[in-house]
Amino acid sequence: MSFSKLGLSAPLLQAITELGYETPTSIQAQSIPLILQGKDLLAAARTGTGKTAAFALPLLDKLSLKSSRRAKYCRALILTPTRELALQIEENINQYSQHLDIQTMSMVGGVKLEPQKERLIEGVDIVIATPGRLIDMVYQKAIRLEEVEMLVLDEADRMLDMGFIEDIRNILERLPQARQNLLISATLSENVRNLAKTFVHEPAEISISADNSEKVLVDQWLVTVDKSLKSSLLSHLILENQWQQSLIFIRTKHGAAKLVSQLEKRGIKADSIHGDRSQAMRNQVLADFKAGKITFLVSTDVSARGIDIEQLPRVINYDLPNGPDDYIHRIGRTGRAGAKGEAVSLVSYDDFRNLCAIESKLGHIIARKEFAEFMPRKVVPVSILNFVPKNAKTKVLGERERESRPPRPNKDRQGKSPYAGSASKNGGNPWGKWADK
Repeated sequence: MSFSKLGLSAPLLQAITELGYETPTSIQAQSIPLILQGKDLLAAARTGTGKTAAFALPLLDKLSLKSSRRAKYCRALILTPTRELALQIEENINQYSQHLDIQTMSMVGGVKLEPQKERLIEGVDIVIATPGRLIDMVYQKAIRLEEVEMLVLDEADRMLDMGFIEDIRNILERLPQARQNLLISATLSENVRNLAKTFVHEPAEISISADNSEKVLVDQWLVTVDKSLKSSLLSHLILENQWQQSLIFIRTKHGAAKLVSQLEKRGIKADSIHGDRSQAMRNQVLADFKAGKITFLVSTDVSARGIDIEQLPRVINYDLPNGPDDYIHRIGRTGRAGAKGEAVSLVSYDDFRNLCAIESKLGHIIARKEFAEFMPRKVVPVSILNFVPKNAKTKVLGERERESRPPRPNKDRQGKSPYAGSASKNGGNPWGKWADK
């Protein structure tokens, strides 16, 4: 199928042809006609499947049918969890709308308010905002939301994880009832569906599976290593394999700065992006990384939202994320738009639970590689693919695990377990080691 079959206007088709778009992805082919028809949409699609174009192209098409720009008002509102993602969407929309009379602006924290207020007075059609900054601007009467025709919640699951639910509800209360709603998320979790029920009306639902054919283009492998040797192993891999541009994910802001310093001591130039850096500095670092001036970028999960680089060859998980969905997001930064990519993870013994959850989500064991000089003292076991976290409502054990359980001890005449009072790590109870399975 070609884009010309989806019902988009000639100026948009011209723009995407100039951008090198040839055929729509699954999410684009399914979403664009529905949005053009005016339907509300509930869509799940992983990073790298072209979801920005999936909602932005039909949004632009509908807005271009009439012009009614007014100071302090906007006709379309796109909410995103992070500044970087807002800026990335703004860049994409500006490219798509180059042959249209559409004005777009991002509204994010970390930068001065006055330039954003002035831009609103000049008049814009589309505002792409983080919830906190939008609420600030509403309270200061810098923007009014009564004329919003289309609302997009992008990465809704991440916004909920980051605690934006009250800000989102506050914003929804200020919007007109007659509008089109689009909710885009990596997963349609129970929390996301509950949010959708509050404002999405009889939506069309689309789910692009995380394990579709596009995913096989990412070569995933891991190395088990003691935590204390992770930075040494990473340096070894970079130098020995002569790796070029790579995005390195790490858990904490402090860890990001520390790793940059460790890499530089070994002659590897790197930089970091995280919440403690100013927005101007984050923008500059991100621009330098996209331009290839920075080869290795160390980032926390939140700061990496919105990093969209064509043909990024490699993602490195210095720390595994706490949830499998975040892992899917991370590896989606490489292998985009049909290109091949590589996802490398450095896994220590402390990462075992997270590894089990990730591989259970993937449905397969990630290939392992060994390096003699970095063999771990604390061996990371092979994952349990039917792993169920502690807080799951239902805990399911495979037949093999059931059969290998120790027999449950009988209570003595006084009703006490023979293991009671033991000083062992699991309180003397051999069932303790099964608690997480």
